[in-house]
Amino acid sequence: MTALEQLLAIARNTLFESIRQPIVLVVAAIATLLIILSNPLAAYTLEDDQRMFVDIALSTMFIASAIVAAFIATNVLSREIENKTVLTVVSKPVSRPTFVLGKYLGVAVALLLVVLYLAFAFMLAEMHGVLKTVRTPIHQPVLVFSTIAVLLGVGGATWANYFYGKSFSSTALLLTTPLAAVAYLLALLWGPDWSTNTTDQILGRGIVDLYTVGVDPIFEGQLWIAIGMMTLAVLVIAAIALAASTRLGQVLTLCVTLGVLLLGLLSDWLFARKISELAKLAATAPEQFGAGLRIESAFLNAAYAIVPNFQVFWLADAVNQDRSIPMAYISQTVPYGLCMIGAALCIAVSLFQRREVG
Repeated sequence: MTALEQLLAIARNTLFESIRQPIVLVVAAIATLLIILSNPLAAYTLEDDQRMFVDIALSTMFIASAIVAAFIATNVLSREIENKTVLTVVSKPVSRPTFVLGKYLGVAVALLLVVLYLAFAFMLAEMHGVLKTVRTPIHQPVLVFSTIAVLLGVGGATWANYFYGKSFSSTALLLTTPLAAVAYLLALLWGPDWSTNTTDQILGRGIVDLYTVGVDPIFEGQLWIAIGMMTLAVLVIAAIALAASTRLGQVLTLCVTLGVLLLGLLSDWLFARKISELAKLAATAPEQFGAGLRIESAFLNAAYAIVPNFQVFWLADAVNQDRSIPMAYISQTVPYGLCMIGAALCIAVSLFQRREVG
């Protein structure tokens, strides 16, 4: 087998190994329930209920995806090292970098599947909208199509598990995700009362006229961009978890991953704020900027550069403020995320290269 074939084979096995873990289905089901419950709970803000729903639901998606990323990225490598099953792979002509990269590729595809399912669940709930008053119509197509998708997915997984011995969790996820996509696409075509939506309404053409009567475009492209950026943050978390699992056990790996995530979410407050204060002090009062403050400034700048800043991937605020996400921002943030993933994978390969697995 060539290196590419080995990489794809390891990635495929890792993908199915990841989505078979019960934690994936449990977290996805709980996150779906919380997203649905966020819809009626957001109706009590007394202001902009829909914005509150988007904040709560997107936060739920991110936390659930981060938990799944930490768990499956931790298990796919550390568990094989602890059980010595990794010996059956590295003893063959499979290089350790290929093994690590294949593991990450499989985890990444599994995470994309989970995030995609949660994204369709969120977008269906967002399309339904918050019931602000008793006169607000229920979006019947959303309820009908989403219910059918869930029933078909769960029913098909139950059938495959009972008659063919297939894994229920992986089959349910593999079936429900495309069915949820079909439900979302079909729901775009009809209004709450089954009236047909025009192409202009779906895509938001003539948006000035639509906004003057208080009607938003049905297809929320900005929300999909925000979900895509959030997915990139989840992939960064998975790479960090995989790097930590090359040397640490499952519990310590989870602690390190969640610690880095917390630091990354507070990066601007912990590092950038202090860096700005020191920069102002150096500009206004250079005589007070001694050696101690220079060392502190260098340390803060290094920490700010090393710790992934997960705030840059969070675009819900821009969406809620009806601000378009500029392409210039995306063109800077995506390479930043890819660089963080690449750096974490380089560390993972370096640590695993000298790891005793026998």
